[in-house]
Amino acid sequence: MGLRYRRLLLKISGEALLGDKTSGIDPKVLSFIAEEVKEALSMGAEIAMVVGGGNFFRGINSSQLGLDRIWGDYMGMLATLLNGIALQNFLEKNGIPTRLISALEIRAIAEPFIPKRALRHLEKGRVVIFASGTGNPFFSTDTAAALRAVEMKADVLLKATKVDGIFTADPEKHREAKFFRRISYFQVLEKGLRIMDPTAVTLCMENDMPIIVFNIRGKGNLRKIILGEEVGTLVKKEV
Repeated sequence: MGLRYRRLLLKISGEALLGDKTSGIDPKVLSFIAEEVKEALSMGAEIAMVVGGGNFFRGINSSQLGLDRIWGDYMGMLATLLNGIALQNFLEKNGIPTRLISALEIRAIAEPFIPKRALRHLEKGRVVIFASGTGNPFFSTDTAAALRAVEMKADVLLKATKVDGIFTADPEKHREAKFFRRISYFQVLEKGLRIMDPTAVTLCMENDMPIIVFNIRGKGNLRKIILGEEVGTLVKKEV
């Protein structure tokens, strides 16, 4: 069976790891993600992941604590490492070989980011988990995901969320919100749809990197996307 997308960059926000909790990590969510990833790997997919840290700390909110934004962002990067370690642990418990790679040098727990080495890990069937964002303040993990997707020559960037795709408004708050099956990068930017920050969307647009926004909680969604089935919302140049 042919795959529509073979090499994937899967972006998982820290908030997606909350599950039913108000903070921290829900182990049921990690177990579910590990099962979905294992199925995708068995089909021949190559998977890289970027993980956020919003379940622990969001740098953009640091000003509320009286912190300088720069240092708040670095705290947020460290939060992504906590999630990266947990995700790696659950994947390896499911027999999935992994490499945790950090944009900040913390050699005791993660490899430094070297593009060719990361590509080699993917080619060998290892799941590569990118943590610490881009390693620079003022850039979100969405932008890190777009950057790594381009660097890893991914076929698609998958943005995992808690809803079924892109809507005109938050569907959990507005029942009348309209769902988009397909939408262009320009329309996302023009309508101000905050599915990813504008820098990430622009980077994908400039490099013709398709984005699929989908519900990570749907069992089998990752497999369906890899096979080319319509799941979530596809963002590309023309629709």
